[in-house]
Amino acid sequence: MPMNPTDFAGALSVDGYGPGFFRVGGNVHHGPVIVTGQAVRPWGGLRDDAGLLAVADEADLLFVGMGAEIGRLPTDVAARLRAAGLMVETMSSPSAARSYNVTLAEGRRVACALVPV
Repeated sequence: MPMNPTDFAGALSVDGYGPGFFRVGGNVHHGPVIVTGQAVRPWGGLRDDAGLLAVADEADLLFVGMGAEIGRLPTDVAARLRAAGLMVETMSSPSAARSYNVTLAEGRRVACALVPV
């Protein structure tokens, strides 16, 4: 089956990941990151809800990658994100990165917050 490149229309996609890093838009970023179609920025981790809330103006859906395994977002953080109008899905970071890319390719307003594997 032939592989066709995905067109992200100039938006930033997650190109890859490894122990402690993510490659976004061709650049390597170490540690947890928040990625939107327009920017990638460092993230303070699961208790840094200010960083997560900041994407409410840029996205309707936020994928939160919890590292190598599926985890739960703290209940109070999840409630604040929903109150800000964000739909939130938690999963492993590899799954969150893939889900972000697929949703981004659909042209939707999406972001992901990723804890390294």
